[in-house]
Amino acid sequence: MRPAPAVLLAAGTLAVLAGCGGTSGRAHTTSGAHATAIPVVPAVVRMQGARPAAAVTIPAPPIHQWPIPYGARRRQEMAAYSLRHYGEDTYRLTAPKVIVEHYTETAGAQEAFNTFAPDVPDSEFHELPNTCAHFLVEPNGRIDQLVPLSLRCRHTTGLNWTAIGIENVGFSDQAILADKRQLDASLALTRWLRCRYGIALKNVIGHNESLSSPYHHDRVPAFQHQTHSDWKHADMIRYRALLARLPCASAAAEGAPAP
Repeated sequence: MRPAPAVLLAAGTLAVLAGCGGTSGRAHTTSGAHATAIPVVPAVVRMQGARPAAAVTIPAPPIHQWPIPYGARRRQEMAAYSLRHYGEDTYRLTAPKVIVEHYTETAGAQEAFNTFAPDVPDSEFHELPNTCAHFLVEPNGRIDQLVPLSLRCRHTTGLNWTAIGIENVGFSDQAILADKRQLDASLALTRWLRCRYGIALKNVIGHNESLSSPYHHDRVPAFQHQTHSDWKHADMIRYRALLARLPCASAAAEGAPAP
């Protein structure tokens, strides 16, 4: 996620996030604290063996619901975007195959929320709907869910049809890797998501790695080679190595095939 010019609001000056496919030049304020956490569905891996298949449950980390507006109009715009770029007339995210890590280049989560909330044309490509991500991970370890996992978000061109987007609040890959609370929360969220959907470790990528994904494709020429600098390959090698220590099954069952 790269920054666009700062925008001055009555509440203060907010750094506006750049694209992940582009963002708007406007921001939107909200009031009130984050909502309380609600129960979420655990990830379950079913293992085969001589005995009946056992279920290995991966607990979900605490997730606070902080939804951006994503009503009927925005859904229609996402379906139209998907048709233009992927040949699919839908706003639904089904059976995601990729998780993309980003960083916000903002000091706080509110600034990121303010960028994603208004449904205005993005500042990079001037398309609707506005950009967004499914989750924010804050420096204090709080995980915020902005968009339901059943909906597509514009966070990584070429992959929005099949990718979950995670925005880690901060200014660099290295800073997030060095912050234990934030890194632990990011890894816990990513582990739960990849185990829930059966996403391969190699398909947990940084935005900067998007062009090398086997799932990357876009029908619009201007988008076919577009990416951003956040979460470079070297830093994602370290991130994936840490994630590999958090498998989807116990060590004893790790070698058993899933049905």
